[in-house]
Amino acid sequence: MPFSLTGTLLAGIAIAAIICTNCGKVVAQQNSDWAKKRLDDSPRHGEWVKVNHDNREVNCFITYPEVKDKATAVIVIHEIFGLTDWVRGVTDQLAEAGYIAIAPDLLWGKAPNGEGTDALIKAEGAQSIGQAIQSLPPDQITADLNAVYDYVSKLPSCNGKVTVSGFCWGGGQSFRYTTNNKNLKACYSFYGPPPTDPAAVDRITCPIYGFYAGNDNRIDSQIPAITDLMKQAGKTYDPVTYEGAGHGFMRAGEQPNPQEANKKARDEAWARWKELLKSI
Repeated sequence: MPFSLTGTLLAGIAIAAIICTNCGKVVAQQNSDWAKKRLDDSPRHGEWVKVNHDNREVNCFITYPEVKDKATAVIVIHEIFGLTDWVRGVTDQLAEAGYIAIAPDLLWGKAPNGEGTDALIKAEGAQSIGQAIQSLPPDQITADLNAVYDYVSKLPSCNGKVTVSGFCWGGGQSFRYTTNNKNLKACYSFYGPPPTDPAAVDRITCPIYGFYAGNDNRIDSQIPAITDLMKQAGKTYDPVTYEGAGHGFMRAGEQPNPQEANKKARDEAWARWKELLKSI
């Protein structure tokens, strides 16, 4: 049975969306020149693809590594800001490390013209993104991710191994998705709210690796409870906290002139992530 967000977790993600929108200065977090430049300068192949399921279509950005053999795939779930150039840049960095990376625009269909993040921003402003994210039906998110999983796992260049990752809102969704897909090989959840339902946790079959900011008690205060739930269920959960960093350090640490703590956390988290991917 698909796991739907209810009760505390749903409220927590809604609150997280509001906080991220308010303190993150949404306009500044949208497509940035520095993020777009990375994509423009990349030698790797990136493209837009449409993934279909039921009566729904989802636009995705996928980047391929320059490797000899088939590669493991990573599904990248975007932040509360939607599918931005920075998120697409993450797929490029994963491809640079040797992995196929695909990022679905889970807001696809929300814009007045039926498109997603960019069209919604143009039509209704950047402030509309957080509200649109909060209105997404959990079962639709799961169905979208299942379709993306099916698509990428069957690519001729994929070795059949698929992992999931996500940031902020996407970090919570990546953790949640492991409760709905028993075939995932691993989850890399960046500063997102974890599940709170023991029955959902029981359905997890892959290891979960958490990446958290030291100055982010809103999220960090939930770590002890999920640690206990995962331990009681006999699941693998390995959280690491990067002291001095703030929420969103993976993006903040990459932008021009970053705070030192955010850059250090971002660099260390990337190194850890790539080491973990090697073990898949």
